[in-house]
Amino acid sequence: MPTALSVNCRSSPAGVLVTVAGEIDATNAGRLESVIIGALRPGRPLILDLHGLTFMDSSGLHVLLRVRADVLARSGSLHLVAVQEVPARLLRITGVWDTLDIHDSVAEAVAAHVPAADLA
Repeated sequence: MPTALSVNCRSSPAGVLVTVAGEIDATNAGRLESVIIGALRPGRPLILDLHGLTFMDSSGLHVLLRVRADVLARSGSLHLVAVQEVPARLLRITGVWDTLDIHDSVAEAVAAHVPAADLA
């Protein structure tokens, strides 16, 4: 039985915001990756709001790494927001945590890639 996963994409002047909730595992990682890749825009930041993500296995980790490579190839940037305890643990023990831009809030992620002159 597939694991529950909710994905919501929204484009804004600050980039593409993808909100992910539920669990990512081998049963739904491919769908998640397809939705995210379909939402990417060249040169635009991608913000993944993970505040509702309660579980992620290695399939989800691989999705993040492939998405990151795709975003960078398109001259964009990837920002993770509100990574919860279980997914954060996986990112830390695999060493991936230190390679990602991780923020506490969407506002913090937006501020990280908007030039200071644009915030005034």
